[in-house]
Amino acid sequence: MATIYKIATTEQWRAAEAAGRFDGAPVDLADGYIHFSDAASVRETAARHFAGQAGLVLVAVEADRLGPALRWEVSRGGALFPHLYAPLPLTAVTSVAPLPLGPDGRHVFPEAP
Repeated sequence: MATIYKIATTEQWRAAEAAGRFDGAPVDLADGYIHFSDAASVRETAARHFAGQAGLVLVAVEADRLGPALRWEVSRGGALFPHLYAPLPLTAVTSVAPLPLGPDGRHVFPEAP
């Protein structure tokens, strides 16, 4: 079972829970797919795209539940990143954890990833 991760605002995630699916953050909607990270890249994603931002959650998703709408595509530096070309069904979500800022201004991740 491969786990992939989505960083979202608490407000975005509450809206997803109310709707029963996550359609994506503004950047996802603009790009036409939902951006995810794997365990090896999620911390860099947080530092690069969410630096200093409070009120975030880390959403863990079981990649195998997403079917062919999930594609691993080349992104920054030639690395493969998971992109979902469909709304995220909440049935694929395995956990949602707060992603608070630590005293150094960096996000504090749960035990895994």
